[in-house]
Amino acid sequence: MIDVERGAVEPADGKLGILLVGLGAVATTYIAGVENVRRGGATPVGSLAELSTIRLGKRTENRSPRIRDFVPLATLNDIVFGAWDPIPDNAYVSCNVAGVLDSKHVEPIADFLKSVEPMPAVFQRDYVKRLEGINVKTGATKRDLAEAIREDIRNFKRQNDCSRLVMVWCASTEVFIKPGPAHATIQAFEAAMDENDSAIAPSMLYAWASLMENVPFANGAPNLSVDTPALIQLAVDREVPIGGKDFKTGQTMIKTVIAPMLKARMLGLAGWYSTNILGNRDGEVLDDPESFKTKEESKLGVLEHILQPSMYPELYGDVYHKVRINYYPPRGDNKEGWDNIDIFGWLGYPMQIKIDFLCRDSILAAPIVHDLALFFDLAQRAGMSGIQEWLSFYFKSPMAAPQLTPEHDLFIQHAKFKNTLRWLMGEEQITHLGVEYYEYERA
Repeated sequence: MIDVERGAVEPADGKLGILLVGLGAVATTYIAGVENVRRGGATPVGSLAELSTIRLGKRTENRSPRIRDFVPLATLNDIVFGAWDPIPDNAYVSCNVAGVLDSKHVEPIADFLKSVEPMPAVFQRDYVKRLEGINVKTGATKRDLAEAIREDIRNFKRQNDCSRLVMVWCASTEVFIKPGPAHATIQAFEAAMDENDSAIAPSMLYAWASLMENVPFANGAPNLSVDTPALIQLAVDREVPIGGKDFKTGQTMIKTVIAPMLKARMLGLAGWYSTNILGNRDGEVLDDPESFKTKEESKLGVLEHILQPSMYPELYGDVYHKVRINYYPPRGDNKEGWDNIDIFGWLGYPMQIKIDFLCRDSILAAPIVHDLALFFDLAQRAGMSGIQEWLSFYFKSPMAAPQLTPEHDLFIQHAKFKNTLRWLMGEEQITHLGVEYYEYERA
C-alpha cells in the first residue's frame, strides 16, 4: 500500500537493529563484512546502498550522487545485530564452521563476532529435515512460540537502545507448503497457530511476530512465509513493509539477465538445463526432496514469467526447463552453477549458450541482506506498507499484488528500484526517452 507524501521521509536517527533469522554462512558473512567495513579493512562490494549512484534529471545536468547521499539510510555505525539459530554457536564459531571467509577477515574481529550469540530459535525438524537443533524454544502451541519471538524482539530493542528494527530471514529452506485455508485470513491463521496446524511453518511464526511488533520483514528463502493473504493483510493493517522470496544470488541472477536478452532479440528457446553443486548447510538441507521442492518452485518460475510463452508460443511455447541441485560437501560454500541453454534463431537454426558460474553463495548473498535491511527500514520511514515490489531486484521469486504477474527481468527491476527512490525524494522519473536532445531547429 502506498500512502506517501513525496520527499517526506523520516530521518534515519538512532540505532537500527537488524534481526537475522539464522546465524549460518549468509548471516555471519554479512555480519563480519559489516564490521570489517566499519573498521576500514574492506569495501562493501555488491551493495547498491553503499556504492551505487543514481542519475537525477537530464544527462546534461551531470547529477549522479551516491544512493547513500541521496536517500536517508542508516549508517554502518548505527547498525546492531541480533539473531536466532537452533545451533548455539556464536557468530565467531559459526563463521569458522561455514568457512566462507579467510582468517584475515575473521580473527581481527573475533571479539565482536563472539559477542553475537543466537537467541533460542523456533525450530521443528518436520520443516527442515536435514538439520538438528538444541538451541530451541518450547511452548504448548505455535502461538506461544510466536509470542516468545515477540518478547525477544522487544527485549533486543530495549537492551540495545534501538530506535528501529528490521527482520531478515537468512535461515534454511523449509519443506514445500501450498497456500490453504489456514493462510486465507488472519483469523484463520491465528486459530491455526492455536491448534498447532502443520500448515503454519516456523518462518510464518517469525513473520507474524515481526509484523505484530511493527518490524519490517524480508524473506530470503523460498518458503511460503509472509507470502499469504493473511500476513499480507496484516502487514497492510499494521502499516509494515514486507517482501520476498529467496535471495537472487547465483544461477537465477544469470537467468534474469540471459532470458531478457533472448526475449528482447526475439530469439527462441528450446531448452534450459541447470544444475548446481554446493556443500554448505544450504546444500545439505536441499538434499531433502521436500525442501528441494520449495527451491525448485522458486527457480522454475523465472523463465515462464520473463518469456511469456502464451504471448510468444512459436518462440517459448515448448521450452524444456530442468533444475537440479546436488549436495557435494567438498565444494563448501563455493557453489558451481552449470547452464546449458539451447536456443534457435533465424529460420529456426539451433545455437547454444553454456555458462559455468563458479560463485560464492554467501559472498553474493551478504550485500543483498544489507541492502534489504536498509531499504526496508527506508520504506518503513517513508510510510510504505505491505508488499515492497520495488525491491524485487533482490529476490528470485518476488512478491507482487494478487492481480499482478511478478516482474523478473533484472533490468526492469533495477529501473523500478531507482525510479522508486527518485519518486520518494520528489525527483522526476527517468524514462530514457531523450527525444529532446534531437529536436533540431529547421530553417
